Amino acid sequence: MAIRPATHAGSWYTDDAQVLSQQLDGWLDAVPDKTVPIGSVSKQGGEVDIPTEGARAIIAPHAGYSYSGPAAAWAYKTVDWAKAKKVFLLGPSHHYYLKGGATTNYDFYETPLGNLKIDTQTCDEIAETWGLERMARDTDKDEHSLEMHLPYIYKMLSLHFSPAEMPPLVPIMIGNTSPKTESHYGALLAPYLSSPSNICVISSDFAHWGSRFRYTYYRPSPSSTTSPLHLKSQIPELRSHPIHASIKAVDEESMDAVESGSHEAFLNQLEETGNTVCGRHPIGVFMAAVEAAGVDGGKGRFRFVRYERSSLVERVGDSSVSYCSGFAVL
Repeated sequence: MAIRPATHAGSWYTDDAQVLSQQLDGWLDAVPDKTVPIGSVSKQGGEVDIPTEGARAIIAPHAGYSYSGPAAAWAYKTVDWAKAKKVFLLGPSHHYYLKGGATTNYDFYETPLGNLKIDTQTCDEIAETWGLERMARDTDKDEHSLEMHLPYIYKMLSLHFSPAEMPPLVPIMIGNTSPKTESHYGALLAPYLSSPSNICVISSDFAHWGSRFRYTYYRPSPSSTTSPLHLKSQIPELRSHPIHASIKAVDEESMDAVESGSHEAFLNQLEETGNTVCGRHPIGVFMAAVEAAGVDGGKGRFRFVRYERSSLVERVGDSSVSYCSGFAVL
């Protein structure tokens, strides 16, 4: 049986099982286990229960745990993992170029906490019916967007299942897909969303701002008459409206577009601002799936509960990555 090694353990997160388990527990314990207000994160406002009944899909970040681990805990704690029978994991491709999607060739994914079993039957099924590629093992090992969620998934499942009884994983890597392809995959994913025992984890960071990311989009304050621009040097307005305020405003627009439930609205917002949401294609596939499923009553629409950044950018030469955590009831 082929086991994908935890290639980023020891660098992006600790490879010490005891320390890792304690870190995850600490971040999860820091999330209130009660009703919390989310008005500062989501324009929907109001309150949410943690965990939330019926929450079966999350968006959570995939950076090194020292940056994104605390934010990701908010998403993971919203879900009632006790009812899970299968976990779909959708993440973007950072190193391997493809216009469609791909799934794994492995039988297990390793984590320092224990191995997660792959649902090879479902992977075979979707590879054939969706026309997915099979990731070469080096491609699979290089990709961090999937791996960074594995310890959290294992931790949450271990609270309710023994290692031998843990629900299996269905990893799907989504490439640089067109809107049409996202809608196509969404229609194929939709039937799986209908099962109350299927959970969907979507891996995404939000704005990657800075010259090293080739994204320096800046929107002046709402009262300014200056049009948005890509910064190459300091400008006077930065004193009254810092770069990090612009980054937050653009991220909030992206979150609002996701919360709208409209795949088209999300695509339009990304096109307008160029926001570097690295998991935009997996998010787009999920949003298209909800639309294809025709669910009503607000089901399938995300609510964001956490927003953090790696730093607050003040100067053009600085950089930051944004981390958003949200959930959807299905």
